[in-house]
Amino acid sequence: MTKFQHFYPLFKPEHYDIYLDIDREAKQFSGKTTITGTATTEKIGIHQKDLAVSEVLANGDLVPYTIDKELDAIWIDLPKSGQTTLDITYSAKLTDTMMGIYPSYYDVDGVKKQLIGTQFETNSARQAFPSIDEPVAKATFSLAIKFDEKDGETIISNMPEEKVVDGVHYFEKTVPMSTYLVAFGFGEMISKTTTTKSGVKVGIFATKAHQAKELDFGLDIAKRSIEFYEDFFQTPYPLPHSWQLGLPDFSAGAMENWGLITYREAYLLVDPDNTSLRMQQIIATVIAHEVAHQWFGDLVTMKWWDDLWLNESFANMMEYVAVDAIEPDWNVWEIFQTSDTPAALERDATDGVQSVYSKVEDPAEVDSLFDSAIVYAKGARMLVMVRALIGDEALRTGLKAYFDKHQYNNTVGADLWSALSDASGINVGAVMKSWLEQPGYPVVSAKVVDGKLVLTQQQFFIGDGKAVGRLWQVPLNSNYDGVPDLMTEKELVIGDYNSLREKEGTAFRLNVGNSSHFIVSYEQTLLDDILNESDQLDAISKLQLLQDLRLLAEGRRISYASLIPLLSQFSDSHSAIVNTALYDIADNLKRFVTPKSEEETTLKAFFHQLSATAYDRLGLEPKKGEPNDDQVTRQEVISAATYADNQAFIADAHRLFEAHTDHLATISASVRPYVLINEVKHFGSKELIDTLLDEYRRSTDASYKASLPAAIGRTENPEEITKIVTLFKDADTIKPQDLRSWFYYILANDQGQQAAWDWIKSNWQWLLDTVGGDMSFTSYITVISRVFKTPERLAEFKAFFEPKLQTPGLTREITMGIKSIESRVTLIADEKDAVNQAVAKAINK
Repeated sequence: MTKFQHFYPLFKPEHYDIYLDIDREAKQFSGKTTITGTATTEKIGIHQKDLAVSEVLANGDLVPYTIDKELDAIWIDLPKSGQTTLDITYSAKLTDTMMGIYPSYYDVDGVKKQLIGTQFETNSARQAFPSIDEPVAKATFSLAIKFDEKDGETIISNMPEEKVVDGVHYFEKTVPMSTYLVAFGFGEMISKTTTTKSGVKVGIFATKAHQAKELDFGLDIAKRSIEFYEDFFQTPYPLPHSWQLGLPDFSAGAMENWGLITYREAYLLVDPDNTSLRMQQIIATVIAHEVAHQWFGDLVTMKWWDDLWLNESFANMMEYVAVDAIEPDWNVWEIFQTSDTPAALERDATDGVQSVYSKVEDPAEVDSLFDSAIVYAKGARMLVMVRALIGDEALRTGLKAYFDKHQYNNTVGADLWSALSDASGINVGAVMKSWLEQPGYPVVSAKVVDGKLVLTQQQFFIGDGKAVGRLWQVPLNSNYDGVPDLMTEKELVIGDYNSLREKEGTAFRLNVGNSSHFIVSYEQTLLDDILNESDQLDAISKLQLLQDLRLLAEGRRISYASLIPLLSQFSDSHSAIVNTALYDIADNLKRFVTPKSEEETTLKAFFHQLSATAYDRLGLEPKKGEPNDDQVTRQEVISAATYADNQAFIADAHRLFEAHTDHLATISASVRPYVLINEVKHFGSKELIDTLLDEYRRSTDASYKASLPAAIGRTENPEEITKIVTLFKDADTIKPQDLRSWFYYILANDQGQQAAWDWIKSNWQWLLDTVGGDMSFTSYITVISRVFKTPERLAEFKAFFEPKLQTPGLTREITMGIKSIESRVTLIADEKDAVNQAVAKAINK
């Protein structure tokens, strides 16, 4: 195998003139790229992938070249080094992999149409034009695009259109930027625009399959996000416009192309008449995340992908900072606590997990860095810790200095820490080194030993893990005076516990606010003290207590059965985040029962006991003016009522379904998935499944479409399951971007699991060919490892995936998948009886 090589040291580009002539009907394009730069040697490499190169000129003269498919390269022999202008002529095909230049497919009034878009991150710009396709190789770009244009079509790119000559659309020269941020899109579009206070044009673009009113929400959030960041960063948005484009086929959630952010439609377009609060919050954070990248990632970019966290961790934190500022009533930090935080804690406890900063060279391995639970969620938690440590004033001062010094250039993590350290007077880099460069996190144990309060830190594992003596600088955030801000050693003796307890007058706690990336194991007397005061705890503290105890049970430090009495203790909470944590634990109890067994009947009774009072209070349908907490809690409660076979819910949901039979999409979006699931579960028929599939094919409402596979996937009819699985490769029904969710719903269905598992084993190569270039491709492995829980399935997982261990990009996911299933199998074997006895005892009280 050819050793990976960086090309930037050989040739440093300064400017690209890119001409593309795109033929949608023929699904091909031709191009000519002129690159001006400096060659440091007479033999240079330029990235290309699947381009049919027909001619290479250097300073106007033909020069010899060779194609290196293994390194995605054109090797060019120059007569001399120094200032060089390359002209490369080529042709290529449009892809159907949602990478490079590709068509998105959609229908308008039964007519099939295409919208052409791009996705170049991480290393797919080379599929569109020859380049030094490395983040450090910043240059300016002038795009000229010709296409088989029809009346009324629109083309947009990173910069404003400058002119149109003979059907060629010329765009203004960009600022210096990395290749992976170049973007364009064209086709029939609707749009709405506005202008920020500072004069930046903001626009939302979508296909004509959508209504204009669906653009308003995203336009408002994008505009206000830019205005917030300009103030917070004290650095102007550097481009004339910020376009947001919804693509009907898009693998990721969104992509931060500079000046032209692209989105999966579900994360940009909002039906103002029927979208749940939670979905609005999610869409707002996605938009704010991508807009944050326009500074952190685009204006200042990591030198290489091993510092990806510099982009993603920061944007992940800032999405919450921004949305909390522009919509304070939403309390979006609660979403961070119930989504990012548990995702990071769960993933980061598996031995073999990557660190936030991971050294990587081979482009085939780069996509494996995009582990959302680590680079996004854990990394964001690290930065939340930094923010808490230094404060917003120092954060803003440091960031302004960082942008001023490094704008239009590239950085490494040390550059950020240097700026924040200078602004705060705290050695931020020293604190963060242990968190970013080490995988995992500690459990801090709190005990009373010989009358003294003693804290110890040790790496926490779920499943088998090899402790290698890692230590962290842990911000303890205690509620007791006298406890240090940072724990840097393995053990810390605080002082006489009784004296401290008497002085403080309240139970001892650590990680108050749940902003630091560790969990706490209190010895029983300390835990009982907290539980006795549980009614005095705020919602975050209750959430944290339940989350930590769940993880301790997963890590075999306490019995899972010991959690069950706590669920009843907290089940009367009206807080959405407490209920989320509570039902996370309850849902995990399902793994300890056999479907349709007496044990499951008992567990369903326990779910009913937990949720019935709350269901009676909240009802099925949202109420005008009700608190946000009630809107979100209702979803948790209804999900529990669905599992519990709550007769009142079954009847209410059926009545609501029948009242909307002709217009199912008009059922309130916040409860629609559960109404449809209930109908399939209790009133299912072949005709119903066919109706829901037809609805799925016809609808352009992404929120509605997402609820349909969740319901359809619950069918227990073998014939219907077979029919659904045969649709997995039917792109006219299930787009490749949506296949993973369909696959998951059938796999998680006990009656459909075998069919889904057989399908993926038989169609792995097709899946690889279809979406293998997608940075989230490995999540198919993750999905399977989250569902499987028996020794038999573990053996089958290993038999299928272990031969693929050496496949670039798959190694870590397969290894961690095996460990995840092994841990679950052992947990169930050891605790099944105790858990079921505890559940039976709880409902007999």
